[in-house]
Amino acid sequence: MSFARITTLARLELTQRLRSVGWYVLLGVFVLLLIGITLLSFMVFSFQSEPNAGVYSIVVNFVLLLVVLVSPTLSGNAINGDREAATLAPVQVTAATTGDIMLGKLLAAVATGSIFLLIAVPFLLISMLGGGVTAGMLIVSLLVLLAEIIVVAAIGVGLSGLIARPLFSIATTYLAVAALVVGTLIAFGLGGTAIQSEARGYERPWDETTGEPVCDEWVEVNYNQPRFDLVWGFLAANPFVVLADATPTTFSHGYPNDLFGQVKVGVRLAQLPPEIERWDACENGWIESPTSQEQIEDTVPSWFVGLGLQALIAGGLFAGAWARTRTPARRLPPGTRIA
Repeated sequence: MSFARITTLARLELTQRLRSVGWYVLLGVFVLLLIGITLLSFMVFSFQSEPNAGVYSIVVNFVLLLVVLVSPTLSGNAINGDREAATLAPVQVTAATTGDIMLGKLLAAVATGSIFLLIAVPFLLISMLGGGVTAGMLIVSLLVLLAEIIVVAAIGVGLSGLIARPLFSIATTYLAVAALVVGTLIAFGLGGTAIQSEARGYERPWDETTGEPVCDEWVEVNYNQPRFDLVWGFLAANPFVVLADATPTTFSHGYPNDLFGQVKVGVRLAQLPPEIERWDACENGWIESPTSQEQIEDTVPSWFVGLGLQALIAGGLFAGAWARTRTPARRLPPGTRIA
């Protein structure tokens, strides 16, 4: 493989895309949507007396939503589109190897998606005016957004090499992205509810004559409880969960004050197996539990698990397309026509 050939192929791919009028229309719609969501976010959080990262978290999540919606269109026909237009075979008979072609297509798809990310940066900076955002939050969220662009681009390029028709490969790329965004939530919810185990709890008995709790006794209560701790890996693979779990969280009195932290708490609690619960009517109700900040600090980050699963899926599809695009030209006799 050659870095010069990879960048040349990527530049040719980008030149074809940037010549299209539809590309600039797409960028214009993207900017208008960002303007709208930024204004609405500031209006929603204008009543807050203390600064928090609510505006920033909404804008970042919206940027991620737009990126995963747009990227499949830009990468889902990278290989089979050229094959259908009869422009792939002429490239394959040049000095460019299969690796050059595959990486050039991937680099072009990532660069195209990164243009949307660059456009979103000013809006992210403006949303930081809402307060409560640190430089670490900005840097980490930008890196996660870039990682998701690479994952979706690799899935799109991979499927475009495995599926012959561009229309079907683009649709399949959208289905794969939908499986990560929506399918993981469904699998987590249904899977955790379908797997249940018996749990125990304790509470004070009640005196039927006085209606007061009996404070020198405990009654054991058995019930079935869903086991979300056995299927939390599905939730970890969700791009929005990866973004929320990786981004640093700010806390107020031990509880998160932005959308990232609230999602992170939910994901971390899903890792915990059922514990014995106690309801003490003679004291203050539920036995005091740790704060959200303490729960986050005592559990394992899930973002690297989710990003690893996504990389495994994208890498497998990309490797399959690599093998499918490889030509036997080196083993053919000289002068054999291949296209």
